[in-house]
Amino acid sequence: MSQNQASMPHGAAARRGPFRVGDRVQLTDEKRRINTITLEAGGQFHSHKGILEHDAIIGLPDGSVIENVEGYRYQLLRPLAKDYVLSMPRGAAVIYPKDAAQIVQFGDIFPGARVVEAGVGSGALSISLLRAIGDTGFLHSFERREEFAEIARGNVDTVFGGEHPAWQISIGDFQDKVVELEEPGSVDRVVLDMLSPWECLDAVATVLAPGGVWTNYVATVTQMSRVVEAIRASGQFTEPECFETLVRGWHVDGLAVRPDHRMVAHTAFLITARRLADDSQGIPKAKRVKEHNFAAEDVSAWTRDHDESEWTPEALGERGVSDKKLRRAARDATRPARVREQE
Repeated sequence: MSQNQASMPHGAAARRGPFRVGDRVQLTDEKRRINTITLEAGGQFHSHKGILEHDAIIGLPDGSVIENVEGYRYQLLRPLAKDYVLSMPRGAAVIYPKDAAQIVQFGDIFPGARVVEAGVGSGALSISLLRAIGDTGFLHSFERREEFAEIARGNVDTVFGGEHPAWQISIGDFQDKVVELEEPGSVDRVVLDMLSPWECLDAVATVLAPGGVWTNYVATVTQMSRVVEAIRASGQFTEPECFETLVRGWHVDGLAVRPDHRMVAHTAFLITARRLADDSQGIPKAKRVKEHNFAAEDVSAWTRDHDESEWTPEALGERGVSDKKLRRAARDATRPARVREQE
């Protein structure tokens, strides 16, 4: 490694220079079909259009165009982070790039920040957070399942070309482990992606520094409602802000300019609030006094009377993940690192 490479932020060297063994390469063919491969010495990419030798790619600069043995052309590019996140091996569903970008911006994730997140899932958000905090920050990720943590480690290592120096994963329930491992008031930002984040309110209030930002990522309206009401009731945070992000692409071809027929619509709601000082009480949201007649089942959705056992992935429409799929995802996620070690 050169002196210039040694002084680069972690992972920067893996994003530059010619293609190397262990790199992931995005192949785009003449019909705009995309395949992503991991380069191996002596490896081959097979398609109905012929064979493309990995050795012919190794050493080429990023952005090259190459022909396979049948003369069929491919455009070669390193996948961007957004490309990798949407195609990477996964056990749990990933946070989409559009939501990760909003979390980094509205959660005010800054270089050098001390950030806590839960749960890790497949590591998609961890990648965005690590890129934002840099080598001088610290990201402490909490995950309940070791299988998911293994997949996340492999995906993060692939993106950064090895272990990131600012990252630590702890296994266990967030609300229990974070108060054991983090000092009170020592965390700048908290990001939670879990079924029932309201259960972590006391833990977040303990470790989050005054003025710190708490961001929640939840999939359903009922979750959003309960989180917001719990934050308001605590009096320890500012008035929560809630929003979702919709992305619609456009078709542009000469004078034929129109919105795409498909779009990335609802994926989740984001809720942000800031920690107040311990001796301060939150200012209630100003609203007109009027009588409400809510149904009992609606009220129970965000009160302690609600049965906690009902908050399950299945009840919220999430699909289960088989052990076989988790093992395959973990094997695929760690493959680039194994290839680099063999070289």
